[in-house]
Amino acid sequence: MELFWLKGYTATSLTELCGAMGINAPSLYAAFGSKEALYQSALAFYAERATPLIWGRLDEIPTARAAIADMLMASAAALPGGAKPAGCMVTLSNVGQEGEGRLGALVQKARSDGLALVAARIARAIAEGELPASVDAESLARFYTCVQQGMSIQARDGASRAELEAIARTAMAAWPGVTSPEEARSAPLAPLVR
Repeated sequence: MELFWLKGYTATSLTELCGAMGINAPSLYAAFGSKEALYQSALAFYAERATPLIWGRLDEIPTARAAIADMLMASAAALPGGAKPAGCMVTLSNVGQEGEGRLGALVQKARSDGLALVAARIARAIAEGELPASVDAESLARFYTCVQQGMSIQARDGASRAELEAIARTAMAAWPGVTSPEEARSAPLAPLVR
């Protein structure tokens, strides 16, 4: 898992995988059938560990704002790496662009699952009256998911926990504006100065 996470699917060789697992190629094929199947297993293994850590408290925290802040702060704590590669294996994967369409679809689904969790939490906040009915749950979820994914890229590039926490705080400072009535959010943007 960590080799795929660090290097990507294509750049990780069978020799490296066998060395990391302490087995030979025939044993790898006997256990997993193929490098593709091993990647799929590694992705599932990663999701089992990362999902509760990052997304696991979205439904437990009483308000959507606090739940999303918690998700971003949990990301800030987990993403810098240390004993493991920095960033998120799912966010950083480009396996679909490496010619592995089926694996790319699995990664895309994993990304979509995170987005769906955030969108569901926002939809719940709308249904419970925490947020106005005019809030576009999908757009708001995409915004905060994008922030979380961007934090992953920043972590891979060396951002510290404190730097990632600052990103999370900045994103949450935007909450009042991005959850305001529709007319405020749909106001035209000022033209670019050239």
